[in-house]
Amino acid sequence: MMIALLSLPIAYLIGSIPSGWLVVKLFTGQDVRSIESGRTGGTNAMRAGGPFAGLLTALLDAAKGAAAVWVSQSLSAGIAWTTAMSGVLAIIGHNYSAFLVEKDENGKLHFRGGAGGATTLGAAIGLWLNSWMIILPFAAIFYVIVGYASLTTISIAFSAMGVFTIRAMQGMNPWAYAFFGIAALALVIYALRPNLKRLKEGSERQVKLLARIFTKKYHIRNKE
Repeated sequence: MMIALLSLPIAYLIGSIPSGWLVVKLFTGQDVRSIESGRTGGTNAMRAGGPFAGLLTALLDAAKGAAAVWVSQSLSAGIAWTTAMSGVLAIIGHNYSAFLVEKDENGKLHFRGGAGGATTLGAAIGLWLNSWMIILPFAAIFYVIVGYASLTTISIAFSAMGVFTIRAMQGMNPWAYAFFGIAALALVIYALRPNLKRLKEGSERQVKLLARIFTKKYHIRNKE
């Protein structure tokens, strides 16, 4: 049991690895925390360092979530609640990194990080390898139709919650995995409070992919 519990702080530290900060620093020499939203996830890394930096960051963030779960499974001999909590702690580590601590003018410490979407996906893959076949297409379709990166991030956690809850109801995975999905959704929504506020105010940035696709096709046809 003590070895199993050891996997929890390890999961937090794995999640805390600041992939986006490292990638952007390597690509551009900039501190991603000083750009746009200040988050270290794939979306902001893309703004700071371009599409490849964003994609690499997302892949590394997902790898953190999967690694945290797999390490926990190894140390805890597959104890469901410990494994599920390791996934949750990986997301907490990503959102509030132990390696990105700042002190404000009042001396209060602030832990910086991302919103947890890619890490949630990675942890879900660690819990059930084939989960990406449901979660990723759902998020991609959602992004194309809706066009908000923040809501797409929430859709990842929402679909993870749905997948593991339905599987738990069917006896295909422990209820601890459904708890992971619920906790992941709560963490992602909490991290994206500023975005949800801007969405309510109508000032959230939208990527109109469908409009761009149709406009591009229209121009190509006109040239022909």
